Amino acid sequence: MILVNGIEQSNVAVTDRAMQYGDGCFTTILVEHGKPRLWPLHLQRLQNNVAAFHITDPDWAQVTETVHLLAAKYPDHGGVKVLISRGSGGRGYSSVGCTTTQVVISDFAWPAHYTAWQQQGIALGVCQQRLALSPMLAGFKHLNRLEQVLLKQETEQAGWLDAVALDVNGDVVEATASNIFWRRGQTLYTPELDMSGVHGVMRAHVITLAADCGYCIEFVKKPLDVLLCADEVFITNALMALVPVTEINGTRFAAHTALKALNKRLYTC
Repeated sequence: MILVNGIEQSNVAVTDRAMQYGDGCFTTILVEHGKPRLWPLHLQRLQNNVAAFHITDPDWAQVTETVHLLAAKYPDHGGVKVLISRGSGGRGYSSVGCTTTQVVISDFAWPAHYTAWQQQGIALGVCQQRLALSPMLAGFKHLNRLEQVLLKQETEQAGWLDAVALDVNGDVVEATASNIFWRRGQTLYTPELDMSGVHGVMRAHVITLAADCGYCIEFVKKPLDVLLCADEVFITNALMALVPVTEINGTRFAAHTALKALNKRLYTC
């Protein structure tokens, strides 16, 4: 089902700024047993993105109600996506006069292959294409995802399930659609995302849980060879949760110590 401003339909105006300029933000939510997992974190991120982009607030209570309505359709696993556009209006890039925010909420079947990924882990390649440094947009889940489209094309052409994405300086940023963590000893490392990348909801949740699991977190800018020296590597996003990385470009990782500890606490709060 696709709801546009609460009405079931699948069409939006060609003048909508989401289509014209990628002017908006989105989030994708895991549904389990009819409930949207980590919805407060998703809502907070949407609200932060809308405020940062100076988009008129939608009716957040209505958004929340609709998310829960669609989530209730899935007694096992599913997904819900919320896309917020500035709407139609303005001349060129100008957003003057754009006050009718548009909200598109849809549901979808949970990708079944994530179960195997969670249980068996996946091997990662390393993309040759590099992410740009973009401090104005870094961290936000905005609608300008062309870099990720190109990275995914490279990944698929290479025959990888996923791949590590580096920035133009050669530092590790993320995977093509997920955040990345690695462990050495009792320290968890994850890239600092002040110049590139997305502040994932599951990333934020893992950071909160890390101390309870006995790990300290360090936010770093490090090249690929530092990642390859890790004791353990895993990737995260809201839909697939935590997925162990078994190999990166031939370097193997067998430990799952932090992953197991985090999984025990993943949805206890």
